[in-house]
Amino acid sequence: MPTWLAIVLGVLALLLLVLALGGVYARSRQLGQTEDSFNAHLAAVNRDLAAAHAEDRGWARDGLERAAREAWSAERGGEPPDLTLVQIVDRPGTDDDKAVFRVGEEQLTLGRSDGDWVFERLA
Repeated sequence: MPTWLAIVLGVLALLLLVLALGGVYARSRQLGQTEDSFNAHLAAVNRDLAAAHAEDRGWARDGLERAAREAWSAERGGEPPDLTLVQIVDRPGTDDDKAVFRVGEEQLTLGRSDGDWVFERLA
């Protein structure tokens, strides 16, 4: 192989390496700058999905929230600071259904018993 060809190939390989490393660096910076808004948007989508799922199954949202507020009041006293439906678990039948709410930093889980939403756990 002629010397000039080896030099040209070496320069091209070095150029490709620099471009690849630059691309990795630029993409990691871009992801870092948009991560917070992406996570906020993802959380909103998950909340909307849980609410849509609850409404789709014919579960009255106000009944779920009322049961969650009553459960919180019985366990902690007073009104919950903020109540967000985050998960619906819909198993066959009704007694295995669950609704999970985020209350501040805690999770409140309701289960069903004879068609009524009842407190299950607070973690």
